[in-house]
Amino acid sequence: MNKVIITVVGKDTVGIIAKVCTYLAENRVNILDISQTIVQEYFNMMMIADMEHASGSFDEIAAGLDGIGDQIGVKIKCQREEIFTKMHRI
Repeated sequence: MNKVIITVVGKDTVGIIAKVCTYLAENRVNILDISQTIVQEYFNMMMIADMEHASGSFDEIAAGLDGIGDQIGVKIKCQREEIFTKMHRI
């Protein structure tokens, strides 16, 4: 598996999950786990996804997610699982 961690943070609006998930599905990225919360009017989502069969490279997928974030007014960050794990070690 080629796991990535995707985080989405910003003002809540209609269609955030739909746009992110549609983009991932179109690029053959499999969502393994997803968690989302809304605190007051702020949206926060974290996903674990598998890019093993993705139709593009990690950089291409991450850039596409960044572009979607710009379109809908949220910040989307995509990190490889091993980097995320090393950065968040206690």
